[in-house]
Amino acid sequence: MTTLICLPYAGAGAGIYRPWQRLSSPALQAVPVQVPGREEEFGRPFYRNMTEAAAGTAERIRAVVGGDPFIVFGHSFGAFLAYESVRCLANTGGPLPLHLAVSGSTSPCKNRTERLDGTDEEDAAWAEWINGEPVEAFIDPGLRSLLLPILRADMNLLADHRPGDCDPLPLPITALRGDADQLVPPDAWLDWSRYTSTDFRAIEFAGGHMYVQHSWTELWKTLEDLAPHDRQGMDK
Repeated sequence: MTTLICLPYAGAGAGIYRPWQRLSSPALQAVPVQVPGREEEFGRPFYRNMTEAAAGTAERIRAVVGGDPFIVFGHSFGAFLAYESVRCLANTGGPLPLHLAVSGSTSPCKNRTERLDGTDEEDAAWAEWINGEPVEAFIDPGLRSLLLPILRADMNLLADHRPGDCDPLPLPITALRGDADQLVPPDAWLDWSRYTSTDFRAIEFAGGHMYVQHSWTELWKTLEDLAPHDRQGMDK
């Protein structure tokens, strides 16, 4: 069995991947990896910069996978965190994943994320625009004031990040995108191809930046195809 390490998008916790835990199969098992400051780790300090985030996430990945095969997936902010964490693993003795799947993001050097430093109303409106529909958790002002700091922490960490080493990784990369994603232009998305020294695939789904919220099963099947399949073992 291959483990799918799942990293959340900005403002979210690892719990968003519960649909994939229910879809886990003999080929692929979803294991969400948490980012401090949300859900069961609410109140813990946020990562201060991407270097710290990558190192912390790499350690969490090591603790999960041991010596077993794994794939790393992240969407939007999670895609950058996935890449930087895999880069950290590569620079610190591994282990390395079989595959890196980056969704809803430009390549690191094409990142043009702006800081999120507005009022609660302004930042909630921005989140609604990105989401393509109202964010249910932000409707209640009290809950919104609790959750917006998480979104700001993630977005500002990404906005302040200046990627360094861009040498290709020695593993395949698959880039995924909603075909109507206004935040991720096709050329900046396809630029992920120069971050691998092996195979690169680009796959589009119907939808905008948050296409994942409406494509859990379809996206899972795509990721499942990236895992090695022991047909004999699966038929037992």
